Formats: sequence, C-alpha cells, structure tokens
Amino acid sequence: MSNKFTGFFVSVYEKLFKIDDTPQRIALGFGLGVFLGIFPGTGPLAAIFLAVLFRLNRAAALIGSLLTNTWSSIIVLALAFQVGSLTMGVKWHDMAGDWDSFQRAFRWKDLFKFSALKVALPVLIGYIIIGLVFGLFAYIITLITVKKIKKGR
Repeated sequence: MSNKFTGFFVSVYEKLFKIDDTPQRIALGFGLGVFLGIFPGTGPLAAIFLAVLFRLNRAAALIGSLLTNTWSSIIVLALAFQVGSLTMGVKWHDMAGDWDSFQRAFRWKDLFKFSALKVALPVLIGYIIIGLVFGLFAYIITLITVKKIKKGR
C-alpha cells in the first residue's frame, strides 16, 4: 500500500515539477486547477478550458484539479456551509436544515426560489473563499518548489 502511495507522489512530482514551462505558468496552472477542483462539478474540463483561455500550463491545471476534485468534496461542502454562513451572517445550523429540507423535497421549479438561494448563495460564497485560499496556497508552494528545482538543474 505504501509503495503505491509513494509511487503516486513520485508520478505527480515527475509530471508537475519537470514540465518544460516557466515556474509562474506552472504554478498558476496548478493553483487554478486546485481552485476549480474545490468546486463540485467543475474539475478537470473547466481547469483545462481556463488554462487554455488564460495561457497557463494545462498539465499543471489538470493535475491540480484531479488532486482536489473527488476526495475533498464532502469535507469542503461542510466547510463551505460554515464559511459561507459566517460571511453572510447566517447561522450555519439553520442553513444546513434548510438545505436538508430542500434536498428531500427537490423539484426543479423550486431551484430558483428565494429559499433555495438563501442556502445556495452562502454555500457558493464559501466554496469561492475556500477555493481561493487553497488555490493561492497551492500557487505559492508550487512556485517556490518549481523555482528551486529549476534552479538546481
């Protein structure tokens, strides 16, 4: 098990830090991928599309998105509830109850009603804040690491 785990990180290292591109483009691509990987349903395709659009490193964006996309969903949802409710001045317990009620009685026509937006907007804001924090952190760490590795060559 630990051999597969180590092999995974060696593979990520090989693919990310040995890319023939500028450290800034690699780090920005990776940070963008991490940011988009935080959001449920966006992930790899959005990361590649925006990396092409902004002329960032596509491979780094894809790797960042894949590293954060699936495994972080449940953790980030709970955190997005709390961060978004704190930002919007709403009690997160009330918001979570409203969300639970909305999910149980879901109908497409209710999606844009005020009650659904009352829950969705704070969660979206929470995702944006969390994505920005993690994306910025990933950018800084990747930039420092890539610069050190490229300097050592």
